[in-house]
Amino acid sequence: MWYLVKTPWWLKKLYPSCVWDLPANGKKIYLTFDDGPHPEVTPFVLDQLKKYNAKATFFCIGKNAAQHPGVYKRILEEGHAIGNHSFNHLNGWHSKDKDYFDDIIEARKYIDSKLFRPPYGKITRFQLKYLQAEGLKMKVIMWTVISGDFDDDVSPEKCYRNVADHIKPGRIIVFHDSDKAAEKLTYALPGVLEKLAKEGYDLQKISI
Repeated sequence: MWYLVKTPWWLKKLYPSCVWDLPANGKKIYLTFDDGPHPEVTPFVLDQLKKYNAKATFFCIGKNAAQHPGVYKRILEEGHAIGNHSFNHLNGWHSKDKDYFDDIIEARKYIDSKLFRPPYGKITRFQLKYLQAEGLKMKVIMWTVISGDFDDDVSPEKCYRNVADHIKPGRIIVFHDSDKAAEKLTYALPGVLEKLAKEGYDLQKISI
């Protein structure tokens, strides 16, 4: 599976209206979690975040939010932000525009947020412009660093290193609270949180 752990400058230039990182005011950093809520993995993440008084942003799949309303409610009650990750995790490159937009709008019935992260990070320029236009006015959030926790070829130790070796203020980091990522996430996240705490980082939710 090919992907870039750290987003290169040229990719940010291709999609300048997306949010790839945030202003590095002090030592703020932004952990994000895609594909939940999950009945076991998401509570694990929330428990870990609570240990460090850390806030994060959860990009939820609509059908999962509908199936696990209690977990979704806990995310909000504990002060984290949520974002729309579509209802059925559609790939924008492989979907008809109408189907793609309808799926995102369906997710909005369960996810009250203007933040949107395209599944797989794949979205066309037309889709991007439509989501950001009057009416929806969505903020499309990408990332600076991706952990690789979804990748079968990445070990738990490598998943940790993918994040730990690329920590800098203002960066947006992606994990996944899903079955597929669970083994690597449960290994990497506690270590990442410990490292960030020791280095004096303030872990914040995305609020733009």
